[in-house]
Amino acid sequence: MNKIYAFIDSQNLNLGIKNQGWILDFARFRIYLKDKYNVSKAFLFIGYMPKNKKLYKLLQSYGYKLVYKLVFESKRKSNPIKGNVDAELVLNAMIEYPHYEKAVIVTGDGDFYCLVEYLKKQKKLARVIVPNHYRYSALLREFIKDIDFMNGLKKKLRIKKEGH
Repeated sequence: MNKIYAFIDSQNLNLGIKNQGWILDFARFRIYLKDKYNVSKAFLFIGYMPKNKKLYKLLQSYGYKLVYKLVFESKRKSNPIKGNVDAELVLNAMIEYPHYEKAVIVTGDGDFYCLVEYLKKQKKLARVIVPNHYRYSALLREFIKDIDFMNGLKKKLRIKKEGH
C-alpha cells in the first residue's frame, strides 16, 4: 500500500472555502482525504495563537498532525494577524520526503509552485487540491491535470448547522 501524506496550507484552505460562502468541517475533510486519496498522514500548517489551544486539540483529535507557525500581530488594519506557513510546509514536505511515496498538497498558493514541480518531476506528486477554482494562482495552472478543486464539495464537507 502506498504511503500518501497530505501537506495542508490551512489559511489558504480556510479562506478559499469561506470565499465560496461555506465553512469546512475539518473532521469530514480528514476522512475525505483518507477515503479519496488514501492519505495516511495529514500535516496541517497553521498559525499558533495561545487562545486557540482548544481548536488545536480538536484538529489533532480528527487525525491531523499540526505544524505551527508563530503568529505576530501587526498594526495594519487590513491584515492584523500574520502567520504565513509557506516555508514550514515546504521544509516539512522535504523532511518527510523519504517517508512517503506520494504527496497531496492542499493549497491554491503559487508560492508552492517549486514544491509541486519538484514532486511531479520525482513522480511523488499524488494531487494538488485547490480550495477555490476561482481564486488560485496562475502559476499552478501548469499542473491542471494534477489538480482537484473543492468547489463541488460543499454538501459533503461543510459544517452542517443543526436541523439541516
